[in-house]
Amino acid sequence: MTLKMSKDLAVLQGAFLLANKLCLPSSLSSLQKADWSRVGHPVLEALGEVRGRDEPGGRPSSPSSVVWMKNVVCAVWLKALSGETGEDVETAWRENPFFPLQNGLPEVNRVVLLEVVKSMAAAPIFARLLLSLPRSQICTELERLARHVRSGPTGEDDVRLFLEVWWELWKGRGEQRDGGEDDTETAFARQFARLSSESSGPSRQAAKRLKLDVSDLPASPPTTDVLHVLLHALKDLKDHMSTAELCLQALSISLDALYTTFLIDRAAELPTGEKLLLLSKTVGIREANEENLSPELIREAQRDVRASRTPSPFQPSGMKLAEALAIITELALFWRNSGLLNVCGGSKPSYSAFKLEQSVQRVLAALQEADDRDSEKEALRCFLESLAFPATESTAEVSMRVTATVISHRLEDYQSFALLFAGEKTWAARDALWTDCLEKNQAAFQQLDALIQLSSVLAGKLRGEDADVSRCRKLMKVVADIFSALSLKDKNGALAATLRLSRRGFFGGAVPSAVTDGFEQELNMAFNCLIQGGGATATTQGNLNTAVSLVARVAFQNPEATLRSCCHSAIFNKGAFSLMAKILQQLPGLRGHGGRRRKDEEAEESADEDDDEEEEGGPSGGALLCRCLQETIGTKPLSANEKEQLLEYLGLLMTPVEGGEGGEERRQSFLTPQEVVNVFVLPNISATGQSSFDVELSLRLLQTALSVDVQDPASCPHWVLDCSPFPLLYVLAQLHHQTLRCWEQPPEDAVPRWSMDTKELLVSVLASLGGLVGAEVAAAPSRWSRALFWLYNKTGQLDWTVRFHLKPVWGEHFKNEVPSSLLAVCDLPEQDWLGSDLPQYGQGTGLLAWMECCSASDSLRSTMLSRLSLDQRRADHVGMFSKGLLVALTQTLPWCSVSQWTRLLGVLRELISSGRLHVPFSLEYVDYLPLLDLRSFSCDLRLSVLLLRVLQLLCGSSCSRWLSADGWSHVGRLYAHAAREVMNSVRAKLPLPSSASTPPKTPASSDPDPSCTPVKAPKMSEDLQRAGGSPLTSKEAHMEEEEEEGFPSQEVLFVLSQLFCHVQHIQVMMPGGQSEPLFLSSLEILSHYEAVMAAFPRSSSALESDNTRHFFSTITDNLQDHDMKAVLRQKIAQLVSSAA
Repeated sequence: MTLKMSKDLAVLQGAFLLANKLCLPSSLSSLQKADWSRVGHPVLEALGEVRGRDEPGGRPSSPSSVVWMKNVVCAVWLKALSGETGEDVETAWRENPFFPLQNGLPEVNRVVLLEVVKSMAAAPIFARLLLSLPRSQICTELERLARHVRSGPTGEDDVRLFLEVWWELWKGRGEQRDGGEDDTETAFARQFARLSSESSGPSRQAAKRLKLDVSDLPASPPTTDVLHVLLHALKDLKDHMSTAELCLQALSISLDALYTTFLIDRAAELPTGEKLLLLSKTVGIREANEENLSPELIREAQRDVRASRTPSPFQPSGMKLAEALAIITELALFWRNSGLLNVCGGSKPSYSAFKLEQSVQRVLAALQEADDRDSEKEALRCFLESLAFPATESTAEVSMRVTATVISHRLEDYQSFALLFAGEKTWAARDALWTDCLEKNQAAFQQLDALIQLSSVLAGKLRGEDADVSRCRKLMKVVADIFSALSLKDKNGALAATLRLSRRGFFGGAVPSAVTDGFEQELNMAFNCLIQGGGATATTQGNLNTAVSLVARVAFQNPEATLRSCCHSAIFNKGAFSLMAKILQQLPGLRGHGGRRRKDEEAEESADEDDDEEEEGGPSGGALLCRCLQETIGTKPLSANEKEQLLEYLGLLMTPVEGGEGGEERRQSFLTPQEVVNVFVLPNISATGQSSFDVELSLRLLQTALSVDVQDPASCPHWVLDCSPFPLLYVLAQLHHQTLRCWEQPPEDAVPRWSMDTKELLVSVLASLGGLVGAEVAAAPSRWSRALFWLYNKTGQLDWTVRFHLKPVWGEHFKNEVPSSLLAVCDLPEQDWLGSDLPQYGQGTGLLAWMECCSASDSLRSTMLSRLSLDQRRADHVGMFSKGLLVALTQTLPWCSVSQWTRLLGVLRELISSGRLHVPFSLEYVDYLPLLDLRSFSCDLRLSVLLLRVLQLLCGSSCSRWLSADGWSHVGRLYAHAAREVMNSVRAKLPLPSSASTPPKTPASSDPDPSCTPVKAPKMSEDLQRAGGSPLTSKEAHMEEEEEEGFPSQEVLFVLSQLFCHVQHIQVMMPGGQSEPLFLSSLEILSHYEAVMAAFPRSSSALESDNTRHFFSTITDNLQDHDMKAVLRQKIAQLVSSAA
């Protein structure tokens, strides 16, 4: 930095020159203290004029004034020092930034410097400049200050200057309010060090000056013990203190210096409330002495508080505690004997007396904690205990104004004061000042604890009888704005605190309707923005963050209403469930009381809800979101799409996402699976059908919950144990028992008719739940023995196959109890299997039981196949077994689910392939057997024939009344599934080229579409056909013919034709004849038939393809449905050999 000359500095230089003339015949360089009053008035007037005041002596306040005065003190100080050391002008003008001002000043000495500092009330500036010097230089300068103060005449302002410098040193540098201050102090310290180094080798002129001015020399070798210098200087000044105010101030400062130097080793942090009390009392005293409350006043009071409780920056190097105690005790006794420690005197309260009271309390507390009781400590303690101080009170109004000032001007610890301000409900009663401070200083309150306090106060105001609606709405907006500015982590903390306050947030009680209406408008606007802005496709992080902020803001005001809107949007707005779930996953603070909790916590919450009127009548248990969902889905029946959205929504909310606090990442979900199961499944799933809730929806929710990976492998027990697992297993077993006869028409008011999809779902849920419970049982079998026996005994009333699905639960605890007839056809070990006489399974039903076991599970299927008792060497046994199996399959087929039917198809293939099941293949649809190798297709053909025989038996007169229309539709689906499985097996044995793998497009109507009709090639003459070629026959044609001979294309066409006839035959036989799955299977067979003909042109001649079309058309003519018949005919017409 370089100080630039200005008009003000020129005026000041002139004043110094005038003062120097007034000293004639002497000069300012040899001025004595007593002469300053005679010659210093031009300087003081110039300082007063520049600072804009008529009378000098006030304390500088503005930053610019402080910087200007600091430059003046630096220039005068360096001028005095340069005179002592003989500064080189050539060096100074290049290196000294204060040279422009300093060079225009006359030669001055320390008297001028210190009198200028005293007159300008610049003790804080002088102390700050001192702090930039080395410790030894500080002590030297303090000794010079003490000698100056002691030199006559010594007045109160001299002593006050000494005490102010002392205390400013203890307060330290404090906060930096201007960036230029550091530069000024650094430049001063650099020039001071340069001049001091030059003084180590003084010039002859400087040596003469030093000899003439002996008072400037230190009396002893330099010391670094600041406290030693100050206490001894104070001891020398004791006779010059003639007022109680000065003595109180001196004793307070010396006690604080003693306390911070010897009696503490770390700073003592005061609670914010105690800080406020001290500041309020300070302000009250200052205002009583006609000072105005200002940020500077509070800032200095805060510095006083901090300095008196922080270890001193000047630790002693030579002085001991006993010496310091002796000096202070001596001074205190001297002043008391002189009548100068009368703290109760005066009509106005004394700030010095108040500070002394605080100092005495701190020192007494420290002395009482000390272990040793030496004479010096006892003497000081007895003296301090003898002092009596007047009571100092503080009003709530002063405390509030002080706190508001600290917050408004961002003074030290303002955020803690903001927290205190937010929580004082008595202050909040002063609506105007409290709300005004809050509105203008929102940034200070952007902290979680302060917002929680504000929320509590706002809730109280809203529920007040005389609530000011406009002020409440204004305050709610301010609080919501503060909330919106928080980080996401703090927002979640605030949401959790709001839920603890009330699940309706600020609207938990009787709130004015105008406030409620305003919130409803904001809530509707927020969700309209989300939905209209692409609620289903807001994928970018920026859009998601905006959506989260919108929802969080309204949720902070009323969590329940917001969650209800989230649920409504997720279920009834198409595709919105994904966005709503993502939003809530970002707001775990809205979970409320969720997850597994201890019983005592649940009891406490239950008691709280009983006492809270707003909780009465609400759904019990579960998280708040579950309650809102219950209310939402209870308003009207859900469509299929809405049910899907509900399932997706809950599935996403149960899915754990990465999150954590304090840097610790962990996976957490908004809703726990046990919450969903306890709220939506357990109360609604019933074997009696009394629940209004969709049982199938409950099962799907249970399946989703069980499939969510939230369980920590290290945690035990599993969450499912909190959901009454054994009663739940029994209810599921009951439902599965009911689905075994799902095609029987139920009586009125009975269990509704079940679908096969529900049966599949039940089996899946039983497997998942049984596996989880079984693992817990295996870990502690003795703990669950009673529950296992209960479940086993209860399931004895159900169908015997149900227990197979519960095998994972009890493991090897019980034998497999099966009909005794099964043991007649199956060689099962007695240690694992137990026969039971069941009325429905008499003699000859062993194969029926065997088939039911095969369909139950993959493991049972393997057991049944390996343990089947059949002597294949005896043809009569094989024949009887084959006939019995045909009957058993007929009885089992209608009640199979798709997965069970798939297992049975595998069993049938295994039996056919192993020769245990005899199925003769008859030529029902051909007049002669073509010369083809059908051995590799034997199993497929026999399986198709077997299924034809089963359906013939099932559609016969003796069985046709077994099933309802839904049952026959299900049978059609199962047979279509089997036909597709046979066709896939055939397709696998003849892979088609990629160009022919895609079947031609199926016509959509009965009207033939010319664009879909293939262009027929010109027919070849019979001679050319017999020759097997054409006029264009070439070497490539012969090669293609040889390649085709290696593929069973003709065999595949034959098998497909048989399969098509079987499907058509069954479709005609089935009641109604309109089975859409069979119709689609026929189309699929024809498409593949056409693809094979296209890929292998020589697999069918023109005559053969013509015969095939005629034959297929004849079969299709038996269909009753005209539309199906027309589509199939059009498809058949496309079966034209490319060899034609």
